[in-house]
Amino acid sequence: MKTAPTTYPVHELIRNRWSPRSFAPTAVAPETMNQLFEAASWAASAMNEQPWRYLYAHHSDTETFGKLVDCLMAGNQPWAKNAAVLVVALAKTHYDNGAPNGAALHDVGLANGNLILEATALGLHGHFMGGFDAAKTRAAFQLPDTLQPVVVIALGYRAEAEQLEEPFLSREKAPRQRKSVGEIAFHQQLPD
Repeated sequence: MKTAPTTYPVHELIRNRWSPRSFAPTAVAPETMNQLFEAASWAASAMNEQPWRYLYAHHSDTETFGKLVDCLMAGNQPWAKNAAVLVVALAKTHYDNGAPNGAALHDVGLANGNLILEATALGLHGHFMGGFDAAKTRAAFQLPDTLQPVVVIALGYRAEAEQLEEPFLSREKAPRQRKSVGEIAFHQQLPD
């Protein structure tokens, strides 16, 4: 476990949430996946639109899983191909009346936050990847124009870092770091 070294006390789930690249071959049960999506479904959303949609495949879903791996950038494929599940988080970008939903990406992020904290509570880990080809994903899964691929999530149980090759091994073993609160939060006004 790579628990985050925080300056201020935060919930254990937040401290234990981590994005590994080393995944064990252990399958994630369908009921567990449904539990993660249930957690995502309870995120806050503008106008209660709930614009998140998830397309996923288990490692054992060979054809679909392979299509998802193929949509990833070359730098993510070597390790993500070992995840138990790959998930594409999608945003429904417009309301049913055709008006744009300016909060859709924000709301998908909230749903993803719920999903990953629920995963952490269950001993799972996830790695969010912006490194994927959205156009290729759209074509491979015949996504309608109303759904925007936002991120791909590799999910599974952690394995030993040593199964990774470089440069991934070094990244896996690197200490966890975040900007300080003073670098991200400003009382009353932003610095010059």
